[in-house]
Amino acid sequence: MPVPMVGRAAALDELRHAWERVRGGGRCVPAVVTGLPGTGKSTLAAAAAQVAAPELTLAGSARLHSPAPYDWLAAVLAATGPHPQLPVPPDALAWLAQDPDVPRERYTPDALLRLAVTTVRTLVGGRPAVLLVEDLHALDPASLSLIAELAGADLPALLLVTSRPPDAAVNPVLAVRALERLAGAPGAVRRHLSALTAGEVGQILGHVYGDSPPSRDLAEAVWRRTGGNPYRITELLAVAGDRENLAGQVRERVELTAREREVLGCLAEGMSNKQIAGSLGISVRTVTVHVSNLLRKTGAVSRTEAALWAVQRDLPADARARTG
Repeated sequence: MPVPMVGRAAALDELRHAWERVRGGGRCVPAVVTGLPGTGKSTLAAAAAQVAAPELTLAGSARLHSPAPYDWLAAVLAATGPHPQLPVPPDALAWLAQDPDVPRERYTPDALLRLAVTTVRTLVGGRPAVLLVEDLHALDPASLSLIAELAGADLPALLLVTSRPPDAAVNPVLAVRALERLAGAPGAVRRHLSALTAGEVGQILGHVYGDSPPSRDLAEAVWRRTGGNPYRITELLAVAGDRENLAGQVRERVELTAREREVLGCLAEGMSNKQIAGSLGISVRTVTVHVSNLLRKTGAVSRTEAALWAVQRDLPADARARTG
């Protein structure tokens, strides 16, 4: 499997320092990790939580299809079990926990928010903790208000939040407002995860295929195929398996010019550069340029490998048709 922290080491180090500030200062430190789907937000958050190794982790996220008020806190309460000692009225706790038999009596939004903060503070109990909020963009408005409120609370916690960009949120305006409050808190950390570079993709391939390091061209081909998206890289490697299959996978989408296909067909016939030049009516120097381009585009390390790639795709037919 790929090295999850390739290209993310600096971000992980920043989250580690944020945790150290929590332990030293006893106040809540928000840490927001944003990025497009598949960029490794959850992987980074999980790694940060593992490095922190807190005595307590409270984790929650939105319900996938039907967000409801206080989804995050309801998930936390469900994971931590019964709470008879919580200083919250039972009917209010039923609302916060999304109890199916919730009482008819309703609390005002402000009152329920204060009780939600009290619930989290009691669960933490003064211990340095990690509050993990997955997919803030999918949370309901009440949860967004709670998370924003926790950012300014006197609470010894690393408030670790992952989110897609606000324009992908269920409530974009409220998501922006919550992210702004998180980012504006003292000592807050804000990290946006972009796609990996071709060099970083090469590092991943080097780790996966350590006994047979991939060529730079193959790394660039994987980068082009996946857009440097860690999740897509992981999927591609899982499907491909060994290095040879990976090479075949990424080369399926190689786009060649008509002349390059002709040259490649000649290579598959075992022709030398001089023979190709005579067959196609071009100079040997031009053939050399085409061969170089073919090796780069297909990720092949030799003329033989490029020829094999052509045979596997039945490309020599183009050249035979051209040369008679």
